[in-house]
Amino acid sequence: MRVLIVEDEPYLAEAVRDGLRLEAIAADIAGDGDSALELLSINSYDLAVLDRDIPGPSGDEVARRIVASGSGIPILMLTAADRIDDKASGFELGADDYLTKPFELRELVLRLRALDRRRGRARPPVSEIAGLRLDPFRREVYRDGRYVALTRKQFAVLEVLVAAEGGIVSAEELLERAWDENADPFTNAVRITVSALRKRLGEPWLIATVAGVGYRIDSSGDPGRGDDDRG
Repeated sequence: MRVLIVEDEPYLAEAVRDGLRLEAIAADIAGDGDSALELLSINSYDLAVLDRDIPGPSGDEVARRIVASGSGIPILMLTAADRIDDKASGFELGADDYLTKPFELRELVLRLRALDRRRGRARPPVSEIAGLRLDPFRREVYRDGRYVALTRKQFAVLEVLVAAEGGIVSAEELLERAWDENADPFTNAVRITVSALRKRLGEPWLIATVAGVGYRIDSSGDPGRGDDDRG
């Protein structure tokens, strides 16, 4: 999951971003309306966490633009105002949920996951492919009935690969979906993570490397198709 945090209080925004990362949720920060609209135009987000009171185009205007774009990105509004009229106006603008400051990070995470589950997606909440069962809500992975313990980043990468349903996912796309905009595009983090993930899942190998293109879930179990530290 990748989230855009639109919040003009730097310490709060960074605390939320860091907390979401610990939950395997990639997050980018926009400190004003113009930055938010720019990021929304160039990146693909699953959810937007939107403070209404921000410099530049207001949070309300950003919400209007998101709705008008037809992207279907769920919006969780943050605000210090807790009056019912304020909440009602937020929902009328297209907000899907509302959280009043101050709030607990745990509650934000639960609300984001609930919104993500409610999105109209093609894949079911629990995905199965090639003997692999991935539950995104419980953050559990089983292979042929055997529980597989993964790090948060390994889980995030596997979630993207499983969602592709056997299709090829480039290293660039994995970096975009499982990390965030601050990730170094020249890093070898994807290769290292995929290599470690492949070993965690065990033999026969499930993650195939398609040379020069990317990675995919492969049920053939051919060890000659990417089983090495070259990724």
